[in-house]
Amino acid sequence: MLVGAIPERVRWTVANMAVRPGDRLLEIGCGRGAAVSLVCDRLRSGQITAIDRSLTMVKFAEQRNAEHVAAGRAVFQTTALDAADLPARKFDKVFAVNVNLFWVRSSASDLEIVRRLLKPSGAMFLTYEPPTPGRAEAIAGRIAGFLTEQRFEVTTTYGTTHRSALVSLVAKPVPGR
Repeated sequence: MLVGAIPERVRWTVANMAVRPGDRLLEIGCGRGAAVSLVCDRLRSGQITAIDRSLTMVKFAEQRNAEHVAAGRAVFQTTALDAADLPARKFDKVFAVNVNLFWVRSSASDLEIVRRLLKPSGAMFLTYEPPTPGRAEAIAGRIAGFLTEQRFEVTTTYGTTHRSALVSLVAKPVPGR
């Protein structure tokens, strides 16, 4: 199966997450599994669970990452975040790349799900690739404001690909909630 090149935004995201060999990760909206491939190359005892609402995308991702699935480093589920059956306090990192979660709509219930899934020291990473730096700043401002209102500490990083802007938000739950 031809798996295709890994987009710059995905490489940038995985590099910014500083995946450790024992990390437990959740990817929301895994698409064809490009990020899973990069993450699994960094894991030894850790594991990534990747979810996507599209059965077609999950099948592509599983094929692309068959070796990682067989080794137990990658697990895939066809589900939406709000329907996923995932254990609480399991994940060191939860991430999404170009997923409309928190961008198009501000969903406190989805954010509470992420909070429940993260270990106390965990973080959520959201990356978007809008066409211009101005649009990246607008997206970051909207999402950072919402995350802050929901008691997350937010750090924003900007970057570029050869054709567009990048913005990444790292959100850590404020203790006591």
